[in-house]
Amino acid sequence: MNHDVLQILGALTVLGGYVANQLGWTGPRSLGYLIANTLGAGVLAWLAWTSRDWGFLLLEGVWAIVSAAGLLSALRSRRPADPTATA
Repeated sequence: MNHDVLQILGALTVLGGYVANQLGWTGPRSLGYLIANTLGAGVLAWLAWTSRDWGFLLLEGVWAIVSAAGLLSALRSRRPADPTATA
C-alpha cells in the first residue's frame, strides 16, 4: 500500500472515532473510540517518522501514546476482579 493511501486510512480512522464521539454514538472512554484513535494516530505517527516530518510526528505520536494509555486503562477497568487476589 502506498504512503498516501495509508495516510488517508489513518486520518479516516481518527476522524471516524471523533465523529462517532461527537454524534453521541460512542463515548471518549469506549473501546471503539480508543482503538480508532490509537490505530489511526499510530499509523500516522509511523508515516511521519518515515518521512521525517517532525512536527506531525510530535502531534500524532503524542496522540497515539495518550490514546494507547487510555485504551490500556479502559481494558484494565473492564477486567473482572480476581477473587483469589489478596488486598
